[in-house]
Amino acid sequence: MTAFSTFASQFLTVSVSIALALLTVSFVIIVVRIIQGPSLPDRVVALDMLVAVGIGFIAAIGVLTGFYLYIDIAITLGLVGFLATVAFARFVLNRGIAGDKTIVIEVEESIKRREAGE
Repeated sequence: MTAFSTFASQFLTVSVSIALALLTVSFVIIVVRIIQGPSLPDRVVALDMLVAVGIGFIAAIGVLTGFYLYIDIAITLGLVGFLATVAFARFVLNRGIAGDKTIVIEVEESIKRREAGE
């Protein structure tokens, strides 16, 4: 191996390790948002971000191990995550249309916060 290929290999390993550390931190922050989330839409967005972080984990592991089949799995997870987000959005919309008291109260509070400038 040449000096350049050795450097490139070490640089890639360090970069993937840093990416995995940052993804772990973001995972913890997102889980906190899912638990605390003041409203259902906040939790839905957090779950969507959790899927994105999962895609990042899978892609980083694929690059680290050299099994690029993981990239195909990450793409598939992205498609499934998109469909899940659409399903959650439809669920929230249907709850609002049906006049569910909890979602109506959350929407009214959100409108009041927006008007107050929060």
